[in-house]
Amino acid sequence: MLTETLKKLFNRDLKKLRFEIESYQHEPNIWRTAHQITNSAGNLCLHLIGNLNTYIGATLGGSGYIRNRELEFSLKDIPQKELLKLIDETIIIVDRTLDKIQPEQLDLTYPLLVFEEKTSTAFFLIHLTTHLTYHTGQINYHRRLLDRG
Repeated sequence: MLTETLKKLFNRDLKKLRFEIESYQHEPNIWRTAHQITNSAGNLCLHLIGNLNTYIGATLGGSGYIRNRELEFSLKDIPQKELLKLIDETIIIVDRTLDKIQPEQLDLTYPLLVFEEKTSTAFFLIHLTTHLTYHTGQINYHRRLLDRG
């Protein structure tokens, strides 16, 4: 039951992330920063992709994904179409991995120590959903503030 709920939330919110990136009218603005906005929408998008591919795809699904977190915030000017493709691939990885999760696995300790103390897999997956929505909300504001026609 929880796994199906998580799948729906990740799917919904990754599609929202896709919508936000796709909605930029001026592609260079995806990478723009201004005032006290220090992370571009493109870098936040890369960060979310790296985060989910690491903590769900690689750790729980054995995808082999290798994260370079530093590049998530330093890469620039990746084409909008490439970002959309990466989001689409992440949707598939998250769905496939969550399809393999057995209900009893959710109560087990998440395999990596990410916070100061260990958590259950269920707790950590729920954390990942809130992390996704938090940064997607930032991207929404970024677009509306910095992508004016």
